[in-house]
This record gives sequence, structure tokens and C-alpha cells, in this order.
Amino acid sequence: MADPFIIETAELRKTYDGVEALRGLNLQVPAGSICGFLGRNGAGKTTTIKILLGMAHPTSGQARVFGLPADRPEPSVEIRRWTGFVSEDKDLYDGMTVEAIVRYTRAFYPRWRADLEQRYLRSFELPAGRKVKALSRGMRTKLALLLAFSRAADLLILDEPTSGLDPVVTEEVLQAIVSHVGRSESTVFFSSHQIAEVDQIADRVAIVDRGQVAVAGALDDLRETYCRIQLVFEREAPAPTLRTPGVVRMRRDGRVLSVLSSAGAAGVLDEARVLGPVSTEVVPVTLKEIFLETVKAED
Repeated sequence: MADPFIIETAELRKTYDGVEALRGLNLQVPAGSICGFLGRNGAGKTTTIKILLGMAHPTSGQARVFGLPADRPEPSVEIRRWTGFVSEDKDLYDGMTVEAIVRYTRAFYPRWRADLEQRYLRSFELPAGRKVKALSRGMRTKLALLLAFSRAADLLILDEPTSGLDPVVTEEVLQAIVSHVGRSESTVFFSSHQIAEVDQIADRVAIVDRGQVAVAGALDDLRETYCRIQLVFEREAPAPTLRTPGVVRMRRDGRVLSVLSSAGAAGVLDEARVLGPVSTEVVPVTLKEIFLETVKAED
């Protein structure tokens, strides 16, 4: 039976000069998913990607891609063979023309799809004869995506793919990713600190903070289980003392006690009944609220 997880890490740690970039990161990315790796700058996203691609070695713990250990030389080469990677800096050869860099890259990948190459040259409107150094940031991003898409990779790893792009180009890039996955049935793992972009195209999310995964799961499941419970009291709200599992954060504001729960509302409402609220309301929350409140809860 094929491994259901394309990416899997267990207690992954990485230390640079005494500073912990990863602090026991546990992550699972199912095959066929579009997984948004969401976190603030410096949360550990790029370090994780470097380890998955064999560009950095973990201090301890395990990272496996396609079931292969990412920290061993030969399996790491195999991982990169089946993975399309777009870095945040969109590393390309500035002295080459678009046509030359496509031809150069094509030679390294036996599964290269000439039909995809031509499709994206047209749809991205890439000028074949122009040198890479003369391309706009948006054009560089589209060229990097073309090179990743055309190699017929089973996994796409994208590090901040829309960084520095204007809203129009950002939308083009996001739609191109979704369309490509729909046709190729590949898996996408993309890092971002843009919550709206993750919310728009991902079906799974992993929120990383301070080198650890704080929240992970299918977006639909998170939307179903996370909620905010508003408890209104006749006088000033009591000090929050709820012990119900799943309580992420509590906040008092005058007569209102607001509770963010990751396990639905039933347990909170049962426990809160003895506090004597005069009214209760259960409100759904957005991915943005989940992210902000989860990160705040770690402060």
C-alpha cells in the first residue's frame, strides 16, 4: 500500500548557532492535497523546506518525503527528482534568456512535459528572447512556476510563491497553481504568511509558530470544530476559569466573556452554565481568527 503521506516529519529540530529554528516539528501532508504552511516570518517555514529538500540537515528528528529519508544523500537526490521547487527568491540564471533557461532545465528531467512548457509560455506571456535579469518580479515568478510545472513533478514545494507580487499577478499565480493541480493530481506544499491566499486555494493547513506546528488539519474540519462562544452576564463577566478541553483563548470585556474553542461549543456551554450567563451565542470563526488567536495564545 502506498504511503498516504507525501511529507511526514517527527520531532524535527534544527539549531543554528544555538538558536532553535525548529523545536520538535510534527507535520503530515497527505498525497493529493494542497497544503498551506502558514506562519509569521521567522516561524520556521523556510528551514523546514530546506530540510525536506536536503538543503539543510536536521539537528535531530526525522523528515521523510515520498517515504524516503530527506537527510540521506541518495534518497535526497531521488526526492528532488520527483519534486518541483520554487524558492522565495525565485533563483534563476540572470544571464540566460527565457528560452535558454527552459531548454537548459528540460535536459535534466526525462519526464519533462513539452505540452505544459508551451502552454505556460503562452498563458504566462513569457518573452522567449528576453534575459531573465530583465524580467519583472511577476515574470520571474511565472518562469519559475513554468520550470516547476513542466517537469511533471509529483510534489510541488513553493516557498512564499507570491512574495512581492501585486494583487493582479498574485491572483494569476494562485489560479495557475490550482489549475495545474487539477490537471496533474500532484501534491502542493506551499509556505506563506498571507492568510487570505492559504484560505483561497488550500484544502489543508498547518500553522507553524516558533518552530512547532500549533494547528493542522483539513480546512473544512477546522472551520467545523473551531468556534467562538460569547457568554453575556448581567454584571461584569467573571474571571475565566474554564477547564474544558479545546479552549484556545478566553477574553473578558465588560459583561462579555469570549471563548475560542477548537473542539466545538458543547463542552464550553456545559461548563459555563454554572457561571450563570444571561445569554450565549456561538459564532463561526475564519482562518484568520484561528491563526491570530493561536499565535497569541503562544505569547
